[in-house]
Order: sequence, then structure tokens, then C-alpha cells
Amino acid sequence: MSLPEFAKRRLFAWIAWSLLWTGVAGAAPYSALVAEVESERILYSRNADELRHPASLTKMMTLYMVFDALARGELSLGDHFSASAFAASRSPSKLGLRQGDIISVEECILGLVTQSANDAATVLAEGLGGTESNFAFLMTRKAHELGMSDSLFHNASGLPDPNQVTTARDMFRLGKALLKDFPQFYSYFSTSRFSFHGRSFRNHNHLLENYPGADGIKTGFVNSSGFNLVASARRDNGRLIGVVFGGPSHSRRDHHMRELLDEGFAQLDGREPNVAIAGFEPLAAPPLLRRPESIPVAKDRRGPDKAGRWQLAKAEAAIQEQGDIGERLGGRDRKPEWQVRLGEFGHSGQAQQRLSQALRAAPFPLRHAKVAVSSKLQRGRKAYLAAFRGVSREDAMAACQALRGKGLGCQAALTSR
Repeated sequence: MSLPEFAKRRLFAWIAWSLLWTGVAGAAPYSALVAEVESERILYSRNADELRHPASLTKMMTLYMVFDALARGELSLGDHFSASAFAASRSPSKLGLRQGDIISVEECILGLVTQSANDAATVLAEGLGGTESNFAFLMTRKAHELGMSDSLFHNASGLPDPNQVTTARDMFRLGKALLKDFPQFYSYFSTSRFSFHGRSFRNHNHLLENYPGADGIKTGFVNSSGFNLVASARRDNGRLIGVVFGGPSHSRRDHHMRELLDEGFAQLDGREPNVAIAGFEPLAAPPLLRRPESIPVAKDRRGPDKAGRWQLAKAEAAIQEQGDIGERLGGRDRKPEWQVRLGEFGHSGQAQQRLSQALRAAPFPLRHAKVAVSSKLQRGRKAYLAAFRGVSREDAMAACQALRGKGLGCQAALTSR
């Protein structure tokens, strides 16, 4: 008996959906690596040096940069940034920031490790690098210093970019660097939930819930890379970091990672490797990714000094300036050199409250501004300075005029370099 036409359409739709989510259709290129952290002993490796798109694994590199700034004392968890129009326009996953929203560094970190928030990633990039393009340059330079020679970053979130590439081996190096260089911040990766503006966001890394010993690190997905995961787990016989690219679904990716980690821990116990483990097999071999032109690595590896932190030399910035057209059109103007100083306060909360008042009083002149709360010792006590940076002279003057009209103190000044 033949099926009715509507039943055929539903059957075909179900078959297509099943093929997509079981990985038979649209399979992404597979690669994986599992290694013991201390010795870097490779316990499993498939295509570990072939280029892959990192997707949201990119945020591991973004967070490395943030943790580095925190460790240097150039940034604090309580510092606040303002979301630009460009940051607010980023595609999901996101926290839902709107232009002008103020968010703390710690809230951005938690947004990245749980919701994998692209808007928060851009806020951090602009707050530390001035523009996301500049920050991506710094990410690439730092990645090369860490030995990630095959990685290239063009944004801080992992949103699709054909020239944003990495390898499984490079992601292992990055996972180890996060664990070893910043043990005081690594626990952020085990955060199970994060609440922000009345919404609760759950960590996308489900191994935290269902794999013994798992305590991080990050998931990722774009169509061209499939479902990716870097995971770390610790047991009595050691700590492993595993990397999987090209999962056809998050459930199969997670199952495969559990299988690889089990195999790795078994080898640490002295068992022979299981050669029967296989990855996700597509119907046809995927084409190799084109290797993009590299961004030169700076010879001076001391990093930016505190006075000029995260500022690039003009020649370095020009390399990235040809990209990220959307940011230049809808984000921030690169010309501003002025700041709007709001005064000194006895507590950081007072400084942040004044920043919020100022944004409500002068939203248009401060539309592209970066929020800055810094501290200094004054007669043995801490004073907190509130300011907006990165505005034009015209916007700085207009902001002060509006603020004074509301009875709020304000001083427009050139930003020192």
C-alpha cells in the first residue's frame, strides 16, 4: 500500500534529519589527539597536525589573553567594559548584550565558559585590544609564542572565518598552557551554570556532568568544523587533555571523547593501546583546508608594557586593519584619542554607579566609549577612578556638557599614550 503524499514528505524529512544528526550527511573533517599533560606522551592521535576551524575553541585563546592580563595586574575581575554596537550585533550564542550595556570582566569570563557568548568575547577583545582585529593579532602572536605555530586567529569568538585555523595538537598545547600558566583561573572552566540579567546559562561541556574526573575545558561548533571539544580529566594515575574535531553531533562527539579518555587512562595503567578505536568516517574524504598566509610573529616577546598595554604599533595594526569590515562600519571609530573623566570614588561600586548614570545622561556621545575603572593609593587608601575612553574630542565635549547639565562632574582630556 502506497503512502499518502503528506506521509512521504514527513518520512523523507525524518530521514534527512536523521542523516544530518548521525553524521552520514555533511560530515566535517575529523582529527583528534589525547596526551598526558606532564610528559606530553601521546596516547591517541589522528590527523593531529591537519588544519581545522577552531569554532568556539577560539575562546580558549581569548581567555588565555584575559588571564594573562589579570595575572600581570593590568586588569581586574571587577573592571567593567561597555558593549559596542559591533559587540551587541554578534551572532548567537550570546548573552544578549545591547549597545551601551556595562559588563564586568568576570561576567564576560563566565559568559564565555558557559554560554560560549560571542558578544562577551567581542567586548573583551575591544576592551583589551581597542578593536577585535587588533586583539586577534595579539592572540595569534601569543599563540605562536606558546608553540601553536599552525594557529591563526581573526576574531575572538570563533565565528566563521575561512582564515581562522588551528590543529588538534595546537589545541592540546593551549589547553595545557591554560592549566599550567593560570591554575588560579582554570577553575572557571568547571562552572556549571551562570546567571546574568535574570537568565541562567548552562555549561555546554556535558562531560563535566557525566565523566569522572572531568573539570574543563571548552566546546565549539560551526558547520565547517562540526562539533569540537577540548576536555581535561584527572585521575590518580595522571591528567589527560583530549581534543576532538569533526563530531557529527554533540552526543557522538562527547561519546567519542569519553572513549578516547578511557583508552588514555587505560594506557597510563600499563595496558596496550586499543587500535580498534576509530573516528567519524565521512562518505568521502573532505578537502584539506587552504593554509592562510601567516601573520608575522613579533621578535620582541616581552609583551606590551603596562603604560601602553594591548596597544599595537601602527605597522602591526595595519596587517589586521584590512579585515573585519563589519566592525569598522558598525563598531568603533579608530581615530578617537580623548577620555571623559568622571572623578574619584571611595569604592568601586560608587565608580560603577557613576558610569551607569553617565551613560544614561549622555548615551549618544558615549556610544563608542570603553568603560574604565582603575585604582590608586591615596594617603594610604584606595581611590577608584571612573572614566570613558576612546571617544572623539567632539563626543567628549558633548558628553561633559550633558553631564554637567545633570549636576555630574566631568573632565574631557586627551588620552595619554
